[in-house]
Amino acid sequence: MIVVTGAAGFIGSCLAKELARENKEMVLVDDFSKSEKAENLQELANFPKIERTEFFDWLETEPAIETIYHIGARTDTTEFDYSILEELNLEYTKKIWKYCADNGVNLIYASSAATYGDGELGYEDSHVLPNELVPLNAYGVSKNEFDKWALVQKDQPPHWYGLKFFNVYGPNEYHKGRMASVIMHAFNQIKKTGEMKLFRSHNPAYKNGEQLRDFIYVKDVVSVIEFLANNTPQSGLYNLGTGCARTFLDLTVNVFKAMGLEDNIGFIDTPADIRDKYQYFTEADMTKLKSAGYTKEFYNLEAGVHDYVTNYLMEGKYY
Repeated sequence: MIVVTGAAGFIGSCLAKELARENKEMVLVDDFSKSEKAENLQELANFPKIERTEFFDWLETEPAIETIYHIGARTDTTEFDYSILEELNLEYTKKIWKYCADNGVNLIYASSAATYGDGELGYEDSHVLPNELVPLNAYGVSKNEFDKWALVQKDQPPHWYGLKFFNVYGPNEYHKGRMASVIMHAFNQIKKTGEMKLFRSHNPAYKNGEQLRDFIYVKDVVSVIEFLANNTPQSGLYNLGTGCARTFLDLTVNVFKAMGLEDNIGFIDTPADIRDKYQYFTEADMTKLKSAGYTKEFYNLEAGVHDYVTNYLMEGKYY
């Protein structure tokens, strides 16, 4: 049996659906009271569901778990109450780790590229770097604190992987609101107004719209997670991006193209509450994952945006 936490969320639901299509025996964990995520559970109605708050009580009675995919987290990068992030992203994950270590259960958990801060120290998924990183927001701090904690534990799961997700986009993020990908925001804004407003650059090193991010399609994220689970390479932290940074202008032009429309792009100031915590460049160093044997080509931005817009957003469909 396998367990997926965050199973009603964006990445978690895509992963759970892929595992369901492979006829895996699976239990889903999340806060299932949030109605805005209910549609993500299409095709998963027949799988047992455990409320997040009841998960550890359930674990005491459940034998024979092979792997826990801990994708659930508080992912709001504008959350300033660290106590909430500490509880959900740090202490909750420690309890899952300890259960896996004590019971011989493999663990794959969601870390984040937000741990890298402004990128001054680079984007190498080494095990030395976390102690030097200075994340730009409380969310990134919570993720980095767990990475640091995990790396010094003597008792470990048989195989464990902390995945530093870069900018993930794709179906099943309809519920994420402000935290949804720029692709989804662009689609909705273009559909409503015929134009797209990008954040203006407040860094003289970058022109407006030329801020760079490593955008990765959720289908690639699921593929990598399954590769790690099935092939069990060396445990540790792994970047999960494409290794190729692209501009927000590139992204937006491709959304217009996928919608069959001419570009109409303007700029607005970056909101004050995130301006000093804004990452202007991210690009995953993918050497470790490739050295572990992952050879599948990632969707490039053009292909990923086209698939997402034409097959999901324009149709209102889910993964």
